[in-house]
Amino acid sequence: HVQLVESGGGLVQPGGSLRLSCEASGFTFSNYYMTWVRQSPGKEREGVAGIDNDGSVTYADSVKDRFTISRDNAENTLYLQLNSLSTDDTAIYYCARVVAALPDYWGQGTQVTVS
Repeated sequence: HVQLVESGGGLVQPGGSLRLSCEASGFTFSNYYMTWVRQSPGKEREGVAGIDNDGSVTYADSVKDRFTISRDNAENTLYLQLNSLSTDDTAIYYCARVVAALPDYWGQGTQVTVS
């Protein structure tokens, strides 16, 4: 069965960095578009970044030039490097598999707190 397990979240000061990981299993990871989505209390869910199976990437304007999405298909792992963090980046970060432009499987999320 499909599983997505995020890790790497934590508490960081403004201006700091974190690297999130998402370990995938139960499907052929290299065949799928993958995405990172975040959810903050009182805010709408926001797509942060996406990466296609050919390595092409997209970013939300709010994180462009600060966050970097990448993938290691040999290790079935998705990454998100977060730099120059601000309090606005505080959220639960989820990785998701995307099919037909919609997420169909989600991880449990990892909390990022910038304070």
